[in-house]
Amino acid sequence: MNYLLPIIASCLIPVVTALLGWFIHHLAAHTFFTSILPKRQQALAQQLGAFAGQQLSFSTIKSKLTDPEKIKNIIPLVEAHLDTFLREKLPKAMPVLSMFIGDSIVNQIKSHLVAELDTLFPVMISQYLDNVEKDLNIEKMVADKVAGISAEQLQQISQQMLGDGIAKFKLLGALTGFCCGLLALILLFIF
Repeated sequence: MNYLLPIIASCLIPVVTALLGWFIHHLAAHTFFTSILPKRQQALAQQLGAFAGQQLSFSTIKSKLTDPEKIKNIIPLVEAHLDTFLREKLPKAMPVLSMFIGDSIVNQIKSHLVAELDTLFPVMISQYLDNVEKDLNIEKMVADKVAGISAEQLQQISQQMLGDGIAKFKLLGALTGFCCGLLALILLFIF
């Protein structure tokens, strides 16, 4: 019976070191998410803001918003509003005009206005976006949003994104601890 105790103790060394390795990695992950990440949140926010500012050029956004195909998608909506305006709102606002405006004139006015708006919209949207660009700082917006996230939310988001990675990190600690325990056991028997 006395000879079994050293064998059991020897078998426990790799198990204990595996548990110790898992615990150390668990503690490291916990420390990262509860202490290090919240303290570095402002720096992270600035770096993410800078990255977003570099990746999202306003000229790209502007070119997408002023794309003629996108504007053509707006025209049916504008045409419907013009139709409602010319047939219902304008006659109510100016009853005398309703005597002179029939379907053919409404259709002519609408077609001319739509054609004019087709050329006016890109210029108007481009000019509007030029004004917006002066006030819009994507880098600052992203940095402010990330900096405004609470520490708990940041921790939760990070853990959701890295969930499998964290589990693998802890298993790596257990595997490393187990291997270190086996190595210690082998060295113990050799020397």
